[in-house]
Amino acid sequence: MSENKNNKGFVPKPPQKPNLQLWLIITAVVVLIGITFINQRSTVVNITKSKFEEMYLANDVAKVTIIRNENRVDISLKESSLQNQKYSTELDTSSPFFNPLGPHYSIEVPTAEKFATDFEELESRMPEDQRIGYSVKNEQNWTNWFSSFGFLILLFVFFWLMMRRMAGPSGPGGQIFNVGKSKAQLFDAENKVKITFDNVAGLDEAKEEIQEIVEFLKNPSKYTKLGGKIPKGALLVGPPGTGKTLLAKAVAGEAGVPFFTLSGSDFVEMFVGVGAARVRDLFKQAKEKAPCIIFIDEIDAIGRSRGKGQMPGSNDERENTLNSLLVEMDGFGTDTGVIVLAATNRPDVLDSALLRPGRFDRQISIDKPDIVGREAIFKVHLKPIKIDSSIDAKKLAAQTPGFAGAEIANVCNEAALIAARRNKSEVDMQDFQDAVDRVIGGLEKKNKIISPEEKKIVAYHEAGHAVAGWFLEHADPLVKVSIVPRGVAALGYAQYLPKEQFLYQTEQLLDEMCMTLGGRAAEEIVFGKISTGALSDLERVTKMAYSMVSVYGMNDIIGNVSFYDSKSSDYRMTKPYSETTAETIDSEVRKLISAAYDRTKELLASRRTELETLAKELLEKEILFQTDLEKLIGKRPFGKETTYEAFTKKIDAKEAAAAAAAQDKAASEVTENPSEPVNEEETK
Repeated sequence: MSENKNNKGFVPKPPQKPNLQLWLIITAVVVLIGITFINQRSTVVNITKSKFEEMYLANDVAKVTIIRNENRVDISLKESSLQNQKYSTELDTSSPFFNPLGPHYSIEVPTAEKFATDFEELESRMPEDQRIGYSVKNEQNWTNWFSSFGFLILLFVFFWLMMRRMAGPSGPGGQIFNVGKSKAQLFDAENKVKITFDNVAGLDEAKEEIQEIVEFLKNPSKYTKLGGKIPKGALLVGPPGTGKTLLAKAVAGEAGVPFFTLSGSDFVEMFVGVGAARVRDLFKQAKEKAPCIIFIDEIDAIGRSRGKGQMPGSNDERENTLNSLLVEMDGFGTDTGVIVLAATNRPDVLDSALLRPGRFDRQISIDKPDIVGREAIFKVHLKPIKIDSSIDAKKLAAQTPGFAGAEIANVCNEAALIAARRNKSEVDMQDFQDAVDRVIGGLEKKNKIISPEEKKIVAYHEAGHAVAGWFLEHADPLVKVSIVPRGVAALGYAQYLPKEQFLYQTEQLLDEMCMTLGGRAAEEIVFGKISTGALSDLERVTKMAYSMVSVYGMNDIIGNVSFYDSKSSDYRMTKPYSETTAETIDSEVRKLISAAYDRTKELLASRRTELETLAKELLEKEILFQTDLEKLIGKRPFGKETTYEAFTKKIDAKEAAAAAAAQDKAASEVTENPSEPVNEEETK
């Protein structure tokens, strides 16, 4: 029973078949050894006719056999003669293949008749009682037979093995005779996934949508009595690492129905028509076990829009697969017993026929979690880790803006590994901070030698970012700044906590650009020169400026025009505007970036004292937090508190309430259980 419980979450492997090839090799070796024993040619020594006559006249020969069809004579010695050192050494009588009964020697003769005549003459020279005579026979040579027919036999065996191998097992597989079979993995009551909705955190809305589908399968009458119908399918859409596949695993663990799972690439094969055949076979298996759920991960592998990127006159195998999937999901002969779940991070490339209601009735958006969602995800991943009492999921959530669920899981794992590397019994906050740095910036380069001049440039660069963001109202305030070299080329980085929002105004984007250009502006103000350290900053600013001008319509010259087309093909080579408009866009982008750069330089020049203070402190400590900035250059000159400050206040209020509750509890215990009387001598 315990063994079944341990393997409950996994699909049992089919019993292994005996290795046919190994047995064939062993059999072939045994046959060859047997042929060697039967043939008895391995220890036979070839001699000349004169030596044979010498042996015969010495009365050492026991038997003479003429092999007529091979013009050969086999000679066997007497047992007493084999004891002779001369013969025992020559014949190697100690060999395991030596046969004492013979033959021991062999003579090649022109013809059997000629040897018989010569042997009769030789016998006439011997006494009558020592004459042994000779025998004549024809012998079948196994070696010759094998060289003639052995290759054909081996060829036949090879083709037979290949046919057996290509035929494969009766179940699904990639063998040539089962190439059209579905590769879906089945989870049912016997092989159940252990992950449930309790393991999914930070996706409350998506969980609610998915749970409704599971509940419909468990209790359909609750919905059908009101005239409702079960959804045909649900599409999980979101960036990588946000938990789409995890949510599907939870459905597999919660649903009391068979669950088929496979990837979109499993339909793709080198043979034409295989993808469509696998789709038909998958739905055939699913209908036999209906009601059930099919989960297709990375469906964009087969669900791309038809006709895009296709060569004229070519046959696109992916289109055939998609057509088959469309018909199976909602065609002429479909029923309501199968629900299709799918996941993708590229919904923009999917075919519109696949997204319509009746196929995927629901599109469930799974975005990166907000600060509350990150806290819930941290609580899930912190459960199996031995953590210090100072660890607070709220603080960790505040320090990981923009992290997806997979990245949070990676942070928790990295923190545990770092603590183990430091031989700690518990994981503390320092380990988590180092893990966050490891995930954001990469591995710390302790052996990277940086000259004092370069380190000074990096310090002023990062201080420029920090000061610009601190004194710009709409910019994201700094959470942490570091000049510790990390990753491949990162000599330093600044971490911000963005506000949870979906719409950005022009002022916010302009302040964001100024903050991003703060590093290069600080270099020019302090050193009078610029470096290559602003590469990523310039890339980000350029993309932002082009988006403002050509996508969001935030430019007076271009106007309220957007050249972005969400339905556009990746292979379209033409621009939706003229060359004159392109020149205008380039000109306006340069003006926008130039204005933001000049504004940033003015700001940093007016805050030169704060810039110098931060840079010197960075050179000394290498890492600064938001609390350090408040001590060094004061609070931000804006009445509105930052997201980090608001969240930290909640943490402080929670800790104060917990401390007050602990004090009240301790006071009540003292009142209920008064201590012993105080010693009078001690009082005196």
